[in-house]
Amino acid sequence: MWLEILLASVLGFVIYWFVSKDKEETLPLEDGWWGPGVRPTAGEDESIRPFKVETSDEEINGLELSSGNKLSLVLCLIHLLYLGSCILLQDLHQRIDKVRLTPPLEDSRFHYGFNSNYLQKVISYWRNEFDWRKQVESLNRYPHFKTKIEGLDIHFIHVKPPQLPSGQTPKPLLMVHGWPGSFYEFYKIIPLLTDPKNHGLSDEHVFEVICPSIPGYGFSEASSKKGFDSVATARIFYKLMLRLGFQQFYIQGGDWGALICTNMAQLVPRNFYTLTLLLGRRFGRLFGYTKRDMELMYSLKKIFFNLLRESGYLHIQSTKPDTVGCALNDSPVGLAAYILEKFSTWTNPEFRDLEDGGLERKFSLDDLLTGVMLYWTTGTITSSQRFYKENMRLDSRHEGIKVHVPMGFAAFPCEVIHVPEKWVKSKYPKLISYSYMPRGGHFAAFEEPELLAQDIHKFVGLLERQ
Repeated sequence: MWLEILLASVLGFVIYWFVSKDKEETLPLEDGWWGPGVRPTAGEDESIRPFKVETSDEEINGLELSSGNKLSLVLCLIHLLYLGSCILLQDLHQRIDKVRLTPPLEDSRFHYGFNSNYLQKVISYWRNEFDWRKQVESLNRYPHFKTKIEGLDIHFIHVKPPQLPSGQTPKPLLMVHGWPGSFYEFYKIIPLLTDPKNHGLSDEHVFEVICPSIPGYGFSEASSKKGFDSVATARIFYKLMLRLGFQQFYIQGGDWGALICTNMAQLVPRNFYTLTLLLGRRFGRLFGYTKRDMELMYSLKKIFFNLLRESGYLHIQSTKPDTVGCALNDSPVGLAAYILEKFSTWTNPEFRDLEDGGLERKFSLDDLLTGVMLYWTTGTITSSQRFYKENMRLDSRHEGIKVHVPMGFAAFPCEVIHVPEKWVKSKYPKLISYSYMPRGGHFAAFEEPELLAQDIHKFVGLLERQ
């Protein structure tokens, strides 16, 4: 008992020392060049160009080039409109047909990773039923654009309201994805924000939504240079919004998107707050935890085991992303297993106990495979993983700087780790909305678009009534 009190006092002092430092600092708005070679002396082309996702028979079926008795080399070509070039890709169907799988252990379900028995179903659907052309049409239902910023071709979708209530102007909202996601995660929430009245929500707030692709993900060009981190991404997205004519706007993000949005507001949370977990239930209320916080955070052993179990990818991608990238960029089935396993366990950790990983309880195979195809057809899995290495540095300049803009937080119960309101407030002093969501996990906009849209509407309403 006395040992716990002493520990509580020491850790309490440490926490107070860090939290009480209310730094009024901001990140310097610098400049950069991430394109190939040396930055040209001529000014950058700031035009915004329409873009369209395209596909072809060659992309799916391949172009066979034979030479004597040598093995055929299967290549495919994806044409990207307005890009002026094309990307050479591997033939999808032939690689799926040649997959080699290892049988799963008996009764292993998803505890060893993606269960290869269920993977056979995914492969069969992908090979025989999945209609990529139809999904490309779906991707193009929102307007796509590209523009050059700091040497990189930045892709984004820009969706304006179909109609506005009399006297209203739309509120600009930047929404940023994470890994292993994409702009496609926002397709279901966009109508709830741009056309809320026709989707069962109040039209008190109507949004104009911009969803960019992080450089190195999907259709946004990857950096040619080392050091491209979340701060550089935040600066580029800020420049994008300025280029679109927005001086003030709302931002929302999860996963890397949350860090990028935080950088845009000049803050990144520190990891030391997990120290208070060591105090256990007895001192939970002392540190401002609610009953719901303690339900979501304990037991300590379970939390640490879960983090250990779910963070193997993090260590790989933060140290040697190119090594695993070679395998994933070469095998569509390997890529699908690697990505879709996250959409199982990060949606609900209890899905590990299911033979199918619970994937189709929250998502359709069409939606899941569309996400995989955005990595496969663009060949960007390796560049997306490099983002981890670039951000895992000991000298991160943005740490310790608090956000001094109004902020809202949605706590989804199946997220990998729960973040109590107390922790959020210590780094975001102007937190005005903290919501315990009734259900949902890591991919909130993709999994529970209506819940997240309602919370966004709630936050904006609270802010504008202040």
